Amino acid sequence: MEGYKRLFEHIDENGDGKISVLELQQCVDLIIGKDVLLFEEAEAAIVAHDSDNDGLLDFDDFMRLVEDGGTKEEKERELKEAFRMYEMEGCGCITPESLKRMLHRLGEKKSVDECRGMIGRYDINGDGLLNFEEFVIMMCC
Repeated sequence: MEGYKRLFEHIDENGDGKISVLELQQCVDLIIGKDVLLFEEAEAAIVAHDSDNDGLLDFDDFMRLVEDGGTKEEKERELKEAFRMYEMEGCGCITPESLKRMLHRLGEKKSVDECRGMIGRYDINGDGLLNFEEFVIMMCC
C-alpha cells in the first residue's frame, strides 16, 4: 500500500491530493515514452472511478482504478511475466541495458542513458536497477 501511496504522490504533480486527467495522461506518457494514453481515455478512466464526481481521483479512487482489470492473482501473474521479459540478464532486476534491449524489440529507440533516467524515476532504493516491487509501481502508473 505504501508503494501505491508514493506512486499517487508522484503522479499528483501539483500536490493537491487529487489526480487530474492531464496528470494521469502525462504519467502514462512519461513511463512509456510516447503519447499512448489519449486524453479521452484518461478522462474515461477518471470518470469511471471518481466517487465524488469532481473530475479528479483522490487516493481511494486511484486505488479502485489500480485494482480494476482482473483478479489480484491475474495481475500479479501478468506483471511477473512482463518483468521476466525486461529482466534479461538473470540478476532479478531490470538494468538500463536490458530495458534498452526490450524497448528496441518494441520499436522504441532509447539510449542506455535514457533508460537509466527512466529507471531512476522509480528506483526507490537507489541502486540504479528496478527490482520487481519497483517495476510494479512503475507499471501501475
